Amino acid sequence: MSEFIHLKTIPDLFRFFQLSDPVRHPLVAIVDFGKVNDHVTSAVGVSADFYTIMFKHYCNNHIKYGRKAVDFQNGSLICMAPNQVMEMDTDSEASANEGWGLFFHPDLIRSLSLNDKMKEYSFFSYEVSEALHLSDKEKQVLYDCVLKIGAELRENIDQHSQAIIVSTIELLLNYCTRFYGRQFITRKSSNNGVVVQIEKVLRAYFRDQQINEKGLPTVKYLAEQVHLSPGYLGDLLKKETGKNAQDHIHFYLIEEAKNILVNTNQSVGEIAYSLGFEYPQYFNKLFKQKTGKTPIEFRSLN
Repeated sequence: MSEFIHLKTIPDLFRFFQLSDPVRHPLVAIVDFGKVNDHVTSAVGVSADFYTIMFKHYCNNHIKYGRKAVDFQNGSLICMAPNQVMEMDTDSEASANEGWGLFFHPDLIRSLSLNDKMKEYSFFSYEVSEALHLSDKEKQVLYDCVLKIGAELRENIDQHSQAIIVSTIELLLNYCTRFYGRQFITRKSSNNGVVVQIEKVLRAYFRDQQINEKGLPTVKYLAEQVHLSPGYLGDLLKKETGKNAQDHIHFYLIEEAKNILVNTNQSVGEIAYSLGFEYPQYFNKLFKQKTGKTPIEFRSLN
């Protein structure tokens, strides 16, 4: 990556894409990528102060999702939170000259209920390689939302404009949630492989006493082992097992604690420190939360 560009405003966005269209709203914009010339001549990293939702239609059959082939060749949806970096190069631009982008600044929703709800849309924390691959029907559903927002932007701004635009953005995001749920289901076989791999990683981590050197395994560590983002891994595990990544870590942690409690005379404090806890009371609280008993009670019963 030879260059880095940060876009602070919607006008910055228009300048980056070399668009001659007028900026109709200072906090939200729709971009038709069919009107964008391929002007990226070298690898460039791009980030922005606003939320980015981009649908790109790929003209080749070499797009992969992580390390797996995509489910659909009709196009991919990428969702990026403010300050997340996307890398672009000449090859990706050349094969992605159709589609649309929806861009909106956090200030558009800051005083509205959608602002608090944004953290529930976990796909904004996914990596670009974990894009949502859409069927024709799904693609049209989202495009209909984009068309409605675009039509509203072309109207004169009045007291209803923000409510209509924001409610349509929220509708689009809710559809994204539904379609990601579908994608988790259609990838169930490969997702099961990820679950098995996570179990192996955790078993090896505790078996090999890596906890003594590295401390408690983190969600970020697990995600790196299976080449996924922490957010995507957490949602995948939740869909497949009903437990998020932190729950899986805690399960193995408590099992290890049980083994130590039953097979050694170490004090609870010593066990807590050996398992990576800085404060024994945190260990006590977690153990009771997961087992219904304190470590001392568990030891006395076994």
